[in-house]
Amino acid sequence: MKNEIHKSIASIFGEGGRPKNSQREIKIIDTTFRDAHQSLWATRMRTEHMLGIAETMNSIGFHHIDMMAPIQFDVSVRYLKEDPWERVRELHKAAPETNFRALIRSKNIAAFDFLSDDVIDGWVDQLYDNGFRVIGAFDGLNDVSNIVRCLKRAKKLGAYTFGALSFCESPVHTDELFVKTAIELIDKADVDAIMLKDAGGLLTPERIRTLVPAIKEVIGDRPLDLHSHCLTSLCPLVYLEAVELGCDILHTSIAPLANGAAQPVTQTIVKSLRELGYVVKVADKKIDEVSEYFKNICEIEGKPEGKPAEYNPLHYKHQLPGGMLSNFHAQLETAGLGDRYEELLEEIATVRKELAWPIMITPFAQFVGTQAVMNVISGERYGTVPNEIKKYVLGYYGRLLGPVDSEVYKKIIENGSSEISEKPTSPKPMMKDLAAQYPNATKDELLLRAMFAGNQVDGMKEAIANGESGDEYNGELVSFIKGLAGGDDKQVSLSTGNFKVSISR
Repeated sequence: MKNEIHKSIASIFGEGGRPKNSQREIKIIDTTFRDAHQSLWATRMRTEHMLGIAETMNSIGFHHIDMMAPIQFDVSVRYLKEDPWERVRELHKAAPETNFRALIRSKNIAAFDFLSDDVIDGWVDQLYDNGFRVIGAFDGLNDVSNIVRCLKRAKKLGAYTFGALSFCESPVHTDELFVKTAIELIDKADVDAIMLKDAGGLLTPERIRTLVPAIKEVIGDRPLDLHSHCLTSLCPLVYLEAVELGCDILHTSIAPLANGAAQPVTQTIVKSLRELGYVVKVADKKIDEVSEYFKNICEIEGKPEGKPAEYNPLHYKHQLPGGMLSNFHAQLETAGLGDRYEELLEEIATVRKELAWPIMITPFAQFVGTQAVMNVISGERYGTVPNEIKKYVLGYYGRLLGPVDSEVYKKIIENGSSEISEKPTSPKPMMKDLAAQYPNATKDELLLRAMFAGNQVDGMKEAIANGESGDEYNGELVSFIKGLAGGDDKQVSLSTGNFKVSISR
């Protein structure tokens, strides 16, 4: 580790310890309103939290402010009982000079199964109609065919678009793969920028030295922005190394919503960049004002502040993203299974290898994590298989980058639901039927109903009408784990959004 740090410092400074950089401008994308609280507060930042400081955020000078991805819609509807579209509109009103970003997750957006093209098209249209002028997309398998349609539609509407390269470490996730994916995003979707998306905080200075130059070589004048997390403590060093190698934009969050599972601290990264000779045009005093604002919220509401993480090589085995990792640990403790935490992490690593190295981001992190819990708690590996795991190995979610372990594949096919066709089928259009079922609903509401099954949207609407706030936490996974660990029920189920797992005893 020491040698790695020394190499990075030496590459950044020239002879005599003087910066060797020109006065190149580095732009900052703020993640405080999205990924920071997703990683540290289980996505529980409310709209009122954001509106209380939006005017200040508007005047800081960030290149973009990250606002919404699928999980923000999900938590708003299901837990906070807030209308997420209203959040989008109110923040755009409160910060009119800000370029807010929206991120689309493949063809499933906020669900786990793929959605029909009319839903995807409608989602892009509503993002744009509600104010977003920066729209990007990622696919957990880096299957560009899954995101070309939405990116092209966003660009046609007039949005600035970015395509993400979803990063992880595995034998199949080579520099060549990411270069190929970047070329595809440009050739097929004509994206305006490329984002290197490291949800697991797995990048190291050594890897960044080969990866950033390789990507920069093929994307031409398009900017490259880097999004990572501090899960291994290496992220700030990775950011500085990446900038030295040509990276143009960095994703940071304002302390106390930084460090730990979130992004590096804006204040520290900005100071470091300036010390190295770069130009960063943000208003430091206003950033400090935002920092004090969120420190007060942490104190008043008892929310956690981000702390620097310790380096742990086990992270490179399971590769779980920060938000899921912290929730997983907490819920195992609540279920009385905290002593099996590392055993489950080891099983997650094994399952991931057997399933051809999926990147541990939504929805695949949830798929792998659920299968690992089933394997460990039931005592029979792949004796029970969630529908989504069977769909995954059959290619329902896109092209796999490697072969699934042959014995595991057989078990999944045998023990998975017989109702799942071995040939993937395209989802049927939904919007016309939903409009007929809810003739008085707005398009915003219809799209939420396409995402969230049952009465979840009705529950949100009722809570808003009654002036009620939602629960901060819902422990479905805790009940599920307890049932697996020794309950007497004949059937144990876990239902999260459109994802349901049932085990019959």
